[in-house]
Amino acid sequence: MIDPVEINSLIKLLDDPDKEIFDHVHDKIISFGGEVIEFLESAWEEAFDPILQERIANLVHEIQFSLVRDELRLWYQGGAFDLLQGVLTINKYQYPDLDEQKIINQIEAIKRDVWLQMIYDASPAEQVKLINHVFYNIHGFSGNTSNHQDPQNSYLSQVLETKKGNQISLAIIYSIVAQKLDMPVYGVNLPQHFILAYVDETMESEFDGGILFYINAFSRGTIFGRRDVDMFLKQLKLRPEKQFYEPCSNVDILRRILRNLISSYENLGSTEKVAELNELLEILN
Repeated sequence: MIDPVEINSLIKLLDDPDKEIFDHVHDKIISFGGEVIEFLESAWEEAFDPILQERIANLVHEIQFSLVRDELRLWYQGGAFDLLQGVLTINKYQYPDLDEQKIINQIEAIKRDVWLQMIYDASPAEQVKLINHVFYNIHGFSGNTSNHQDPQNSYLSQVLETKKGNQISLAIIYSIVAQKLDMPVYGVNLPQHFILAYVDETMESEFDGGILFYINAFSRGTIFGRRDVDMFLKQLKLRPEKQFYEPCSNVDILRRILRNLISSYENLGSTEKVAELNELLEILN
């Protein structure tokens, strides 16, 4: 249990000019972990000294980042089975007070709207057309073409709020909804693009991995075939490799999100964020 008197006494010492005292106090407060954040936030509101405010804000961020790091490591070491949980962990990097249940409810609402109209003997292509209708026409999702480099495109909470995202964030929501409806739709890590594959597990062959067709979540759920992927790779002057055609792992998806965020923050000149996100990426390597 945290002793509020001890914590508040330590916080008062944060503006001590003696570096040795500050370092000791800093390390002691950090050792309390997430429980100390509410005390630090209260102290920040009451502080008038800008140096003290800055030191408190830095401490809060340091603890929150440490919690995200630990959570991501646990997710990875635990087998990385739950894609949504991994994505929410990255979301907490920018939004530490994230309401996870709100996001789960938003995704459930999309699923319910598809389920209410679903005809279960419909063909895979008809099922996808129905998801497209609900996802793009009813819920209004679209690719953010005007500000594609905005880091907000990579945070699921913001994409669900604004209905705009990049290739990977839209594909993640789309595939999670599809899988909740027992539709085998999985992410494919294509260079410079992220697409989805509809897999028929009963007809899996060495040649095509049982993929019936591909879906472009960024382009209103357009359905296309293997030949289109061939053409795309040809344009990029890349040799066709197996990994460009077949579903990737949840870890691959999170690595891709982190790389997108690193690129976005590099564009904005946010060197501290770039360093921290590289640290998170290292966990997944």
